[in-house]
Amino acid sequence: MTAQAKSPKRQTGTTYHDELAAIREELDKCMKCGNCMAVCPVYGAEKVEPAVTRSKIAVAEAVLAGELELDDPQVYEMMFNCLVCKSCMTNCPTKVNFDRIMLALRAALVRKNGLPWLKKMIFSTLKHPTLFDTGMRLGAALQGLAFKSEADGRAISPRAPFARVGGAIGFDGERQMPALNATPLRDRVDEVVRVEGAVMKVAFFTGDSLNYFYPETGRDLIEVLTANKIEVHIPKAQSCCGVPVLVHGDVDTARALARKNIDTIEATGCAYLITGCGSCGGAWQHDYPELLAADPVYGPKAANWARRTCDVSTFLTRIIALRPPTGRIERTVTYHDSCHLKKSMKVAAEPREILQSIPGLTFREMAAPDACCGSGGSYVLTHFETASTIGRKKAEDIERTQADTVSTGCPACMMQLLDNVHRVGGRQQVTHFISLLAESYRREKKDPDSGR
Repeated sequence: MTAQAKSPKRQTGTTYHDELAAIREELDKCMKCGNCMAVCPVYGAEKVEPAVTRSKIAVAEAVLAGELELDDPQVYEMMFNCLVCKSCMTNCPTKVNFDRIMLALRAALVRKNGLPWLKKMIFSTLKHPTLFDTGMRLGAALQGLAFKSEADGRAISPRAPFARVGGAIGFDGERQMPALNATPLRDRVDEVVRVEGAVMKVAFFTGDSLNYFYPETGRDLIEVLTANKIEVHIPKAQSCCGVPVLVHGDVDTARALARKNIDTIEATGCAYLITGCGSCGGAWQHDYPELLAADPVYGPKAANWARRTCDVSTFLTRIIALRPPTGRIERTVTYHDSCHLKKSMKVAAEPREILQSIPGLTFREMAAPDACCGSGGSYVLTHFETASTIGRKKAEDIERTQADTVSTGCPACMMQLLDNVHRVGGRQQVTHFISLLAESYRREKKDPDSGR
């Protein structure tokens, strides 16, 4: 029995996640002008009409009219051949919320046919954090059987036997990716990180990527906040943000995770919720209020936390006054706008302000910095060829800047950039922008005169 079924009073009424007809208004906005073609990364890679947004809208209209079935193989392929990156929405003159259309279609498919067994098995573990955590730790312990460490120690790549069978989904011999950490972030830090003379206390939502793949980045974020006199609460009971299951149509699990996370963060009594990932932040700002809009208990709570959630860069530059760093970093850095950070959370200027505040750092803008990198979470596995075409273009744009470092604000983008920079022969280090700020703060402690 689902969490929703156990508490029927929580969900009164429906949203577009529950009723496909609710997207009719969005479909009617589309005038089939084709402006989406100019910015859709999938169309840019495949150059075929079924890949572009307006074609998918036409298919959605046919489904609503009863002319096509959701589980028709061609309809299914079109539905999932989409990164849900929201690029099309930035170029749409009639402001079609295409992400709602795509999520509604996928949710309707799950209501009709249920989840495929593999997705059902994987997604079910997210409702049981202990089981999920055990699986991630087991993966970290056993990853050496299928992956080997690269010489520079910054990545792992598939071993020969696995690379031969995994090439179709991108796990070939060239693949580079971060290693799973045996000790997750939330086990490395206290649940409350106090600081003398704290001016505010905030909750830090780590998400799974910072917790398991990039714990050092998570520690950098905490270090930056404490350097700015902020007390940081990192609840161990927090769970996945729910975006990975939501984009596959599993609305019940997404709602269960949203409610659990809201309860967990509310218990901290903090004024703000800080994220270091655009997908996690977008979930709190947009997905949770929409998922729980008809819930009389959690709907208002979700709306409240949507207003109090911000990316770490926004918090540092808009909510408080960033303490200027003085430690010099002699690097040339370019910046990639993650889709969800810029297009969902509307954060673009803030990370650049932080980077440009670091002494010694030279900032170089790449061509089309907000063009999608092709990650899309699981999209890079299910549509590896298209994702690689998109990722290669991004890596080539990075290479042309002649920067030695590419930074971003999204762990999933960091994974995709790491792999594709390597594939085009680039030598750029891939890092979160907050790690560069943390490095500057650390250097000023070693050499107080370094920034002068």
